[in-house]
Parts: sequence; C-alpha cells; structure tokens
Amino acid sequence: MLLLQAVLLLLALPSPAEDTPTEGPGVLIPLTKEACQGWMAGIPGHPGHNGTPGRDGRDGTPGEKGEKGDAGLVGPKGDTGEVGVTGVEGPRGFPGTPGRKGEPGESAYVYRSAFSVGLENRVTVPNVPIRFTKIFYNQQSHYDGSTGKFHCNVPGLYYFSYHITVYTKDVKVSLFKKDKAVLFTYDQYQDKNVDQASGSVLLHLEVGDQVWLQVYGDGDHNGLYADNVNDSTFTGFLLYHDTI
Repeated sequence: MLLLQAVLLLLALPSPAEDTPTEGPGVLIPLTKEACQGWMAGIPGHPGHNGTPGRDGRDGTPGEKGEKGDAGLVGPKGDTGEVGVTGVEGPRGFPGTPGRKGEPGESAYVYRSAFSVGLENRVTVPNVPIRFTKIFYNQQSHYDGSTGKFHCNVPGLYYFSYHITVYTKDVKVSLFKKDKAVLFTYDQYQDKNVDQASGSVLLHLEVGDQVWLQVYGDGDHNGLYADNVNDSTFTGFLLYHDTI
C-alpha cells in the first residue's frame, strides 16, 4: 500500500525540466528556498562506504600499577667473579670448648743419684777420706762405704752437705773433688761442750768424678764424734742431669 502511494506521489510532482528556470541553454538556475518548501522527503538511500581510518589519538594517562607477578625460573649459574678486597678483621670470638684429653705419653726417664751416710767409727785418720759406714740412703750404690767416696755415674749438677758433731778436739775438714779441696770448715772445740760444724756446696760433676770428706792438718784437728744420740753425716744428690 505504501509503495503505491509513493508511486502516485511521484507522478503528481512536476518534472525538473518544466519547473526549473534557466538563464540559458544548459544552465540550471538554483531553486529558491520557497520552491523547496512544498517538496516531500524521499526514501532514505543505502548506507555509504566506510571512510578511511582517522589519525592515531594521543597517548592516554598511565594506568594503575598491576599486581606482582610470579617469580620466574632460576637462570643458569654465572661465571665466577674476581676476588674482592680483603675486609677488616672482625672481633675476636669466644673461646671454644676444651678438647678431649689426649692419650698418655711415654714417661721420660728420670735420672737418680743420691746418698746419705753417717759416722760410726770415732777414729778418723787425717788426710785420707773419712769412711761414713752408717747408711741412711744409698739406693743407687753410688757411694762406696769401703772408701768413703761418692762416684759420679750421671753427669750434672749436685748438691753436697755435711754436718759434723765436734767433741774432745778441734775439727778441720775439707770436701774434695778429684783430689782437690773445694770447701773448708774449721770448728774450735769448747771444753766439756758438744759443738756442731757444717758446710754445703753445689758442684758440677762428670762421669767418673769422685767426691769425699777428709780431715786436713795434723792429728790435733780430728775431733769428729758420733754416738747413739749424736751423728756426723755426709749427704749428696743430683739436682738435674746434663742434657745430651
């Protein structure tokens, strides 16, 4: 129905050649505004083709920071770098715990040489070794009671001492080492009185050296005495041996 009405309307309209004034052959005169007011709108035409794309717009404002992504895979080990500069020494640490007790070592050999003897016979002969035959200690047998001499078997430093009871006569005694007197002691007897005389010395001895006591002078100076309550003694012992 609508199509029929449109066809009738087109037939009723004057043709463009009849209504359009011209100024000359082939020249169209533009229609005035009043001439177009009575026209009716035509049927809409087909949509036109898409135009060419426009120019790129300006960059937008940065968006908000996104969430942290997952950790990536571990990469391959890199090359060893150069040795750095040595740092400053750190503070001293605390002492560590004590270690375990070690195994017992081999015991060092201990050199021994000692004697201690006393006088038994009150008869003493001047200028010969005094025979001390009362043995207090002579475990190494380095003192010979038959001669009254000590024989050195271990080289080193020795200590010798003697304590003499003086009675009835004056006393002059000397300590000998290798036939040479190294120490002298004199004590003058006081009538009806028991006196004491003593001496001590440090001597370095070599193997084979001998040490002894003897009365020097004449027979008037051999007042050495001993009984059941009084002793005259001679003692010696090794302090330390020579290192090899």
